[in-house]
Amino acid sequence: MLAIWKMTGNRIKPNLNNIMIIYIHGFNSSSQSGKAQELKRWLAARERAHEWICPDLPHRPAEAITLLASLIEQAATPPKLLGSSLGGFYANYLAGKYDLKAVLINPAVHPTLLLRPLLGSTQTGWHNDTSYTFSQAHLDELTTLDQLTPYNPGNLLVMLETADETLDWRAANSYYRDAHQLIFQGGDHGFTRFRDVLELIDRF
Repeated sequence: MLAIWKMTGNRIKPNLNNIMIIYIHGFNSSSQSGKAQELKRWLAARERAHEWICPDLPHRPAEAITLLASLIEQAATPPKLLGSSLGGFYANYLAGKYDLKAVLINPAVHPTLLLRPLLGSTQTGWHNDTSYTFSQAHLDELTTLDQLTPYNPGNLLVMLETADETLDWRAANSYYRDAHQLIFQGGDHGFTRFRDVLELIDRF
C-alpha cells in the first residue's frame, strides 16, 4: 500500500508529485512497521504528510528493487531514501544507482550470507498472514544487488545501535567506514532512538 493515491482511469496509482522521503522497510516487514508509521506521524504533525511514501515490498529482492526504482524514476524531484535493516541494503544500492541521499538504520551488510541459513524455510510477514518459501532465487537476487563498497558513501548517513540483537553493528561500521555515521550505545535492532533522530534525518 502507498501513502498517496490518485485515480487514473480505472487504475489507482501513487501521486508522486510531492514525494520527498521513501521509507524502505526490512525483511518480512511492511508499511505498518513502527518506524514507518512514526515517520508518517512526524511528517503529518508538520503538515508534510504528502512527503511520505512506504510501499509494501514484494518478498523477492528483484521485484522489490523494480518497484522502488519505479517510484524514484517517476518522482518529480529526487527523493531521500530511508531504509531499515534489509531496507538499508536496498537503500544503499538505489542511492548509488540514482545518486540519492540515503539514511540507513541498522542496515544489513551482505544479506546473502546473513539469510543463507533460512534457505528452504517458510517465511511469514510480520503484519499479515502472507507466507512464502525462502529460496535460492532470493539469495541469487540479493547477491546481484550486493556491492563490495558503497558507490557514493558521502551521500549516506548510517545510524547504528550497538546492542542490535539481529545484526552485528561492527559489520556496518566497517563497511560504511567512509560514510557519515552515528553510533549509539545500547538499543536494539528496531532502533530505539528513532524518534529522537528524525529531525537530523530530515536535515541530512
